[in-house]
Amino acid sequence: MTDPQPSTPSLPDRSGTSWPPVAVPGQPSGAAAPPAEEDRDDFASPTPLPEGAQILDDLRAQLKRYVAMPSEETVTAVALWIAATHLQRAWQHAPRLAIVAPEKRCGKSRLLDVVTETVHNRLITVNASAAAIFRSIDGDDPPTLLVDEADTMFSTTKAAEKNEEVRGLINAGHQRGRPTLRVSGHEHQVQEFPTFAMAALAGIGDLPDTIMDRAVVIRMRRRAAGEKVASFRTGRDTPALNALRDRLHAWLQPLYVQAMEMEPPMPVEDRAADTWEPLVITADLAGGDWPALARTACRTMADYEAGQDEEGGLRTRLLVGIRRAFAAVSDPAVLSTKQLLESLNADKEAPWAEYGVNGLTPRGLQLLLKPYGIGSANRRFPDGTQAKGFARNQFLDTWARYCPEPKPVDGPAQRADEPLPGTAA
Repeated sequence: MTDPQPSTPSLPDRSGTSWPPVAVPGQPSGAAAPPAEEDRDDFASPTPLPEGAQILDDLRAQLKRYVAMPSEETVTAVALWIAATHLQRAWQHAPRLAIVAPEKRCGKSRLLDVVTETVHNRLITVNASAAAIFRSIDGDDPPTLLVDEADTMFSTTKAAEKNEEVRGLINAGHQRGRPTLRVSGHEHQVQEFPTFAMAALAGIGDLPDTIMDRAVVIRMRRRAAGEKVASFRTGRDTPALNALRDRLHAWLQPLYVQAMEMEPPMPVEDRAADTWEPLVITADLAGGDWPALARTACRTMADYEAGQDEEGGLRTRLLVGIRRAFAAVSDPAVLSTKQLLESLNADKEAPWAEYGVNGLTPRGLQLLLKPYGIGSANRRFPDGTQAKGFARNQFLDTWARYCPEPKPVDGPAQRADEPLPGTAA
């Protein structure tokens, strides 16, 4: 057996004949020949990103440079929210950006710093009156309202009552065409003041439910030991952020009419779709990976917040508890108020356990169910007795609307006694 021969270059016609290097005029002997025409695609430069995608990529890089964001989806969301402020005139809804944290030193103020230097026409405040805010909003070119330490406005009952007008203004400004009316001037004439403007609010703990429901929520957390970010110095770092802001504005302003006419397919519905639509449209205008990134962030973050609402919502939790009470006795057609309350109050970790010495009362149950149009009545039971109680079919529509049962998944069947939202299984 002969030893294998080293491989040699072959001719394009694959004849197998080996040839020495060919001299190229103007080049030293032995220089490589230029690539054949059919091989030039291998040397072609990659397709450049669309302008908008490149700008958003640069913005995302700046966010990650200065802030330890909780997830890639939140980076996407903040970048798109910032960009969307430069097209406020095109939107029907002005999404809020709620930057919340469980405690201090979680990076919410640093994130607000970056947001402040890149949004359109910033209007930043720590504690402002409703009158000052709505008199600062221009209907033709609204500012971007930025509120730090927002928790100080709503953290206590007294503070919330004092700032109820501000909360109402922030809620009204989520949708176009919701002006506030004031009597002004010597002739006491009624004057309309626009409220529509995008707003970012940063604070410790959740903001009021009505604001959170209109917001893209960024839940910050304290940096772990291995998470490093660059220090932020206003004089040194804001010029680069301001330059990025100017690039955003130059890119998006000519797209105003196009953005206003777009109706993109959305992965969510109702209020969440209203809130996220400006961000998704901005992503569609940018192109590249951003349309897919935007919809992933939208679906993931909206689903998470829906779960948070279920865990924190007393009435939703009560509805699930009632469904469990019926299921525990094989879903009878009727259940007495006494038996229902015994089942509900058996859960000592439920929020209604603190309603009194004995927990939830018949009166308290009636008040909690009243918004759903559900009430007790005299019922006849299989043993012939009569007592106050509830029919199971009273709850069917409400369960389906407010706390639908989880869809079945592959694997072992789920237990009938499903855990309450926010509790361990």
